[in-house]
Amino acid sequence: MKAAIALILATLMWAGNYVVGQIVVQTMDPISLTWFRWLLAAVPLLVLAQVIEKPDWRVVARAWPRLLLLSGLGVIGYTLLLYTALQYTSALSASLINAANPAVMVLLAAVLVRERMGWRGIAGLLLGLVGVLVILTNGAIASVFSMRHNEGDLLMIGAIVVWSLYTILGKSLTVPPITATAAQAVIAAVLLAPVAVLTGASWPSEPSTVWALLFIAAFPSIGAYALWNGALKSIPPGHAGLYLNLITVFTVIIAVTMGSQLTLPQILGGLLVFGGVALSALRARRAATGGAGEGQALEASSPAH
Repeated sequence: MKAAIALILATLMWAGNYVVGQIVVQTMDPISLTWFRWLLAAVPLLVLAQVIEKPDWRVVARAWPRLLLLSGLGVIGYTLLLYTALQYTSALSASLINAANPAVMVLLAAVLVRERMGWRGIAGLLLGLVGVLVILTNGAIASVFSMRHNEGDLLMIGAIVVWSLYTILGKSLTVPPITATAAQAVIAAVLLAPVAVLTGASWPSEPSTVWALLFIAAFPSIGAYALWNGALKSIPPGHAGLYLNLITVFTVIIAVTMGSQLTLPQILGGLLVFGGVALSALRARRAATGGAGEGQALEASSPAH
């Protein structure tokens, strides 16, 4: 139950990243935004790791090849693809494509690590995806097949593939979760520094952009990563990925609080998404207690949203 709550809170924070990120990329380029995000988050994450996990930093240093790979894929790669996509597409459209992430993750987990889903996991995946489609098509699900995808949509497809690989490749990482996130943030900040300088990155001058950047650094980068990392110690990535559909639901809720009107299809779609997550969570709990025919738990490093 604690892991499920952590995943829900993490997706709420990442929904905020979609909405706020779309606003920030109108005045900051994706490289500058990505660099400042992890530069601001790195030190607090290091402090949080030291206080909570008290890691042996010599052991962490020996894991640098895996941490470097994960940082390049998820912390840098996914984030750059997401923010670049938000320059061309809306937060809602990006969240619709992101809803395919669980399916991609399940498929790659099945191919790469032979993780089995079981009928409840598959049913939860499909139910959640239908719910997302209902929300974003206003009930006209068939219209999704006639949608014209722009450059931002294609970038989001690449982003979810990178995300899925990043999560699965963190399976054998022995570094504590928050420590792993902190190390990857430091690596990202260092690697992006020369690129940011060469591209003329500068601190934003508008107060609203500064506050938005601080929000992204504090909640999607620090809070959500810590919550997600901790949850993945007890929930396999294929099942945790189903919770990503909640990003779309929370994105809709945030939009409503900003003045948009909530429609009946959005309410129905939200219920379907929550139902799909609940069904998957039930399956995950049965697997944890040794349910017949269920797959093994798969640990992974943190995601990047």
